[in-house]
Amino acid sequence: MVPVPQTRPQNPPALRRTPVQQRSAERLARILDACAGLLDESGYEQLSTRAVAARAGVPIGSVYRFFGNKRAMVAALAHRNLDEYARRISDRLAAAPLLDAYGAIDGVLDEFIEMKRTVPGFALVDFGVPAAAPGDSAEGDAGEGERGGGGEEATESAAEDPNRLVVERICELLATHLNRPADDGLRRKVLVGVETADALVRLAFRTDPAGDPALIDETRQLLYAYLAPSLA
Repeated sequence: MVPVPQTRPQNPPALRRTPVQQRSAERLARILDACAGLLDESGYEQLSTRAVAARAGVPIGSVYRFFGNKRAMVAALAHRNLDEYARRISDRLAAAPLLDAYGAIDGVLDEFIEMKRTVPGFALVDFGVPAAAPGDSAEGDAGEGERGGGGEEATESAAEDPNRLVVERICELLATHLNRPADDGLRRKVLVGVETADALVRLAFRTDPAGDPALIDETRQLLYAYLAPSLA
């Protein structure tokens, strides 16, 4: 079995400027960390770039250097979450090279559940931006006078189907680990599995803030029955 490569991280499409120096990358990380923490505390609707800047301890101009508005900022956080999810799955598969289809499914589901429980902001923003509420403009936060130039980027990012991005990353990892092609048939199966698991996991966390164990187990059994024959 060849080592499982981590799918390559990509620069978030929401970024206005890609950090080059380490200090700039660290500042971006602090901004996204602050964004995640505030999402847990007050939700998306109350999130503002000014509050994020204050929490991160950076000037508001540093936020605008990377993002034109809060929607673009949250899109970058979602992209970082996806990179982290792919890294976790890659590490788990690489640590158990003889893992079969059932073990691979466990890894994909368990890492998602663990991120739901432990990663700041992930319960609200996992791999996609929340749907815009009435009056939520892509041009910026209401009343904050945010600088223009980010609306088009944010709209393009929001238009992406996050679950399809997840499917591509999972397919690449599973195909390599199980030594099978990442063809259209696998993508279709994984897409149905991801959409189904996403809905059921959301239900599990609505039922119990820690994730209802019985509903999570039902999700696992469903994925075993549907996906394992195609992955074997």
